[in-house]
Amino acid sequence: MATKAIWVMLKAKPGKESAVEAFLKQGAVMSHDEPQTVSWYGVKIADGMYGVFDTFDDEAGRDAHMNGEIAKALMANAAELFSNELKIEKMDILADK
Repeated sequence: MATKAIWVMLKAKPGKESAVEAFLKQGAVMSHDEPQTVSWYGVKIADGMYGVFDTFDDEAGRDAHMNGEIAKALMANAAELFSNELKIEKMDILADK
């Protein structure tokens, strides 16, 4: 069972919604190159509101992801795509199905 997770809330800048959605779809593709990332979700919460939820078996996997290509791309594009300050929430998974 995956025991570690990350959540990031993303608010698209006006007019950047389609670019954010394309970015999230590309992130899903990139996640296949991260063997320690158990699951990777890009979600749309409401118009202009998005999020990323990832799971990992352990802290090493989470650390590898946070230092990987997806995280680098997120930070490199943050000023252009997002109006909110990005806050990466680290979580422990207590139960799953």
